[in-house]
Amino acid sequence: MVLLSWVLSYLIGSISFSYLIAKKVAGIDIRSHGSGNAGATNTLRVLGKGPGIAVLLLDAVKGIAAMGLTHLMTGDPAAYAVAGLFVIAGHNWPIFFGFRGGKGIATTLGVVLGFSPLAFLIAAVMAVVVIAITRFVSLGSLVIVTVIPFTLYLLDKPISFIWASLAIAIFAYIRHYNNIRNLLSGNERKLGEKSNRKLG
Repeated sequence: MVLLSWVLSYLIGSISFSYLIAKKVAGIDIRSHGSGNAGATNTLRVLGKGPGIAVLLLDAVKGIAAMGLTHLMTGDPAAYAVAGLFVIAGHNWPIFFGFRGGKGIATTLGVVLGFSPLAFLIAAVMAVVVIAITRFVSLGSLVIVTVIPFTLYLLDKPISFIWASLAIAIFAYIRHYNNIRNLLSGNERKLGEKSNRKLG
């Protein structure tokens, strides 16, 4: 049941709402526009606030749903924590969409909420403050994944949650490699800057 729950978590993560909503709303492959990323931030830049917020919420729900399903199937805290990794992996490398997905931050938010609502709140507030000051969504995203392991530790959460959150942070840093380079070189795009797009 544990292995089945992880497979199902990966498959849930592989549902690319950014791709599906962009196809429905504008008839485009979101991965061919803007940053080429199938995620909430690129959807926001290319299609606007409504679709961007919808993708953010739906991607977060994937994380909660996968972990909730694993809890119901196994009742094992370690399996529950690892399911968070699988759902994020599915989002990042979706089997249904040629393994070309997003960067996993919205889904990570759902997973973190499953770990600890208080840890989620602390990380979210810190990220919002960073984004409000710098207007760099990528920097706020990296703040979230960096803060979470320490927050879970201070809140005395299960060790499996802490190890899983460290792995999630590694996922995020790998997926944000280009963003990190752009931040260091001063070329990172800020929130509110429209993407050059072709919707024809």
